[in-house]
Amino acid sequence: MTDSNTVSQVLMARQPIFDSSQKVVAYELLYRNDQDTEQAVFRDSSATIEVLLNAYTCISDAGAVKRVPAFINISEEMLMNDNFPDLPRKQVVIEIPETIQPTTAVAKAVLSLARDGYRLVLDNFTYDPRYDAFLKMVHMVKIDVSGMDDATLHQTINQLRAFKVAPVAVKIESHEKLVTCANLGFKLFQGHFLSRPKLVKGKKLETNAATLMQLIQAVNQPDVTPEALESLIIQDPVLTFKMLRIVNSAAYSLVRKVESITDAVVLLGMEQIRRWVTLISMTAHDDKPEELCRMLLVRGSMCEALANAKGERNSGSYFMAGMMSGLHALLDIAQEELLEQVPLADDIQAALQDYSGPMGETLKAVVSYESGDWDALPANLDIDLYETSYRSALQWAQESMHTLSN
Repeated sequence: MTDSNTVSQVLMARQPIFDSSQKVVAYELLYRNDQDTEQAVFRDSSATIEVLLNAYTCISDAGAVKRVPAFINISEEMLMNDNFPDLPRKQVVIEIPETIQPTTAVAKAVLSLARDGYRLVLDNFTYDPRYDAFLKMVHMVKIDVSGMDDATLHQTINQLRAFKVAPVAVKIESHEKLVTCANLGFKLFQGHFLSRPKLVKGKKLETNAATLMQLIQAVNQPDVTPEALESLIIQDPVLTFKMLRIVNSAAYSLVRKVESITDAVVLLGMEQIRRWVTLISMTAHDDKPEELCRMLLVRGSMCEALANAKGERNSGSYFMAGMMSGLHALLDIAQEELLEQVPLADDIQAALQDYSGPMGETLKAVVSYESGDWDALPANLDIDLYETSYRSALQWAQESMHTLSN
């Protein structure tokens, strides 16, 4: 595995939110990048999208974030956009920025999120009667206490008593301010005095933009099938991985393990596929090794062809095993780490871990064949079948990549 220090990238930052016992009860996920590790300002929807995608589709060390709720800032554009993806209600708190005006349209969008079961918080709140309708829909308000004296804080708390909202004191910079806020009735606390934001580092995964454009067109066709989407998604190993990561996220309670991309599409549902594809497309880049991608496509297709020739019913799983077998190298992570983050079926996992089972035997033979390790091939190898399967897989991979490059 590549040294983590050489591939580590800034994905976001997270800052704890504490209760009155100074126990961490949530984290706020903050926008950060490699060029600016100090600023958390959500300038537009792109910052929200970056945080969402980095939280749900990247390899990171942020496992602890999912054990408690995560506060995520959204822009007005994203609030008003119907492409907002489905997120786990128990583990995500949506922050509504203070710049949003309490118009009828905005109130309708906020009410929609509340009815969908999301917990909502008004960020950087200063009381204004115009926001009374919002206060009846949200669950918390964040109050910047850094510049408020005790009298102003007391007045603010009194103004909120008519509403069933929990006040959150933010930007606490001293022990004295923490004690004052606790005595006034604040329930949650956040600030540099308690804990500064910590960077979350990991590996950002780049997806082929051409594949995404085709996929966006497909998901917006009313008669598109899961199988048709699979045929597009599997042309890009990184996109395949991202879809599997999303399915494996806390937002979706799996009733069974995934054996193919078709399974993933069915589990997510067409509407969620459309929303996630739209978000991924907004941050797509083309800078991953082309030859390695081609090799994974050939390997997966050859495994599938051999499975079909043997009459295996789950040939799609063979394709998945072949392509996933080298994906860890493309992503610069250990294979064990990759398998922890995608919900693959047991037979696929066994094939990838130690070439176990019929699928593992086929995968091992394909890897040996493509590398010219003839001594490792089965003694009863049908060389004609292997040559035909390899040529067919190579042609499919070349045609797929040629299509994507035009």
